[in-house]
Amino acid sequence: MGTTRRAVVLGTATVGAGWLFGHARQAEAEASARQINSDAGRALTALYEVEPKARELGRRAKAVLIFPKIYKGGLLIGGLTGDGVLRVAGKASGYYNISAASFGLQAGGQTYSFALFFMTDAALNYLRSSDGWSIGSGPSVVVMDRGAAASMTSTTLTQDVYAVPFGQKGLMAGLGVEGSKITRIHPAS
Repeated sequence: MGTTRRAVVLGTATVGAGWLFGHARQAEAEASARQINSDAGRALTALYEVEPKARELGRRAKAVLIFPKIYKGGLLIGGLTGDGVLRVAGKASGYYNISAASFGLQAGGQTYSFALFFMTDAALNYLRSSDGWSIGSGPSVVVMDRGAAASMTSTTLTQDVYAVPFGQKGLMAGLGVEGSKITRIHPAS
């Protein structure tokens, strides 16, 4: 591929990814704390209906961080973003944004929901006290898929945080979370 053609493809990918995530961020920025909490409640209910083992995680967790809608997309350059609520004992305890950027062979877009179940006080304290948490550093995180959920028992729940992606819509390969950054936000009431 010629240099000019490569520059056009890269430029188009950059503009496309920028537009996608700029548009998604604008919609998310307008969301109020009440709206985020309401959407998170519906998302968590939907997760519990589809995956009963997730309800067990929720009962045992010290807190649950729910991102009701994450936007992910890209064309060579990609990213993801979404806002969520941390619930402790079922009550909102803080609001957070998740974001990440990626480079490489990728194309597509999707939305999905994401729940992080904090199983230890140490993991929850790390989230609350850090100035942004990059998943992959700090507390150990295990992404739960259907196979892992099926074999889950009270004696196998030994990790700090369990991550459960669900409700995927759209077409894009992979739902990796490592490298995603979670940062506290302060949406309007």
